[in-house]
Amino acid sequence: MPKAIRLHQTGGPEVLGLEEFDPGKPAAGEVQLRHTAIGLNFIDVYDRTGLYPMPLPAGLGREAAGVITALGRGVKQLRVGERVAYVHTQPGTYCELRNVPAERLVKIPKGVSDEQAAAIMLKGLTAQYLLRRTYRVRKGDWILVHAAAGGVGLLLTQWARALGAKVIGVVGNDAKAQLAKKHGCHHVLIMGRDPIVETARKLTKGAGVHVVYDSVGKDTFMDSLDCLRPLGMMVTYGNASGPPPAISPLELSKRGSLFLTRPSLFAYIAQRADLEAAARELFAAVRSGAVKVRIGQRYPLSCAADAHRDLEARRTTGSTVLVPGS
Repeated sequence: MPKAIRLHQTGGPEVLGLEEFDPGKPAAGEVQLRHTAIGLNFIDVYDRTGLYPMPLPAGLGREAAGVITALGRGVKQLRVGERVAYVHTQPGTYCELRNVPAERLVKIPKGVSDEQAAAIMLKGLTAQYLLRRTYRVRKGDWILVHAAAGGVGLLLTQWARALGAKVIGVVGNDAKAQLAKKHGCHHVLIMGRDPIVETARKLTKGAGVHVVYDSVGKDTFMDSLDCLRPLGMMVTYGNASGPPPAISPLELSKRGSLFLTRPSLFAYIAQRADLEAAARELFAAVRSGAVKVRIGQRYPLSCAADAHRDLEARRTTGSTVLVPGS
């Protein structure tokens, strides 16, 4: 019997349990996958703790890669045995076998491994829309990236540098600073030690950065606003330290008519054509070497709770994958 991580109540990592779980046969329009690698993301913590409510019992996880084992009625564009990857709005990738709508799958090209694909479907597509659509980074732009040594951060900084941006990364310690330097950052600041706003202003000769990408939330939000130049863009896309504070629109006005957005990946890939275009650009960046996928940690699927503990304690770097059947 296939196994899956399931939760019957929200809470800490201890609520994650490995159970037998049979998904049944794929329905019309679905494909059954044997997962080979599963991506771990902070949104999984939000789901587990109940920050993002969902009916229980439930699975967990939003991205994975695998091999097609069966096709539901009406699926024509895919074949049994093909390697595919996906990111899903509904949690449930922490499992060995899953039925997934065929329209949400993308084929994994040669030159990209299953682990790489599993690690970038959420994080890499997030980097793609942040850099190419939310704020289209151009050569010469100054950008500031919080959590620059994290899963999204390492992809974001490399890609931004390849686009010609000048990249300031913010990390939590010296070891992460070294990692960020190797993955695209021109300048790296240590949170809690280096003065973020003052240094960003100094590096930009007083002008401020064009865009801030902030996945930390509460602890960094106001400083992020103060790093921006007039007409700059504040992109808050995560809440690792808690939700950002509520602010008056006048706070944006008095800092120079700033723009503020809270984007979501799933809005950007809701249409099949947008998903395909984003995945094509992402895979091309990986295959060209412009973006290198760093798998910092691997855990057996059965040890998902340990992976969550390490992620929340900020002991992880780069991407983390769960390995089914190990």
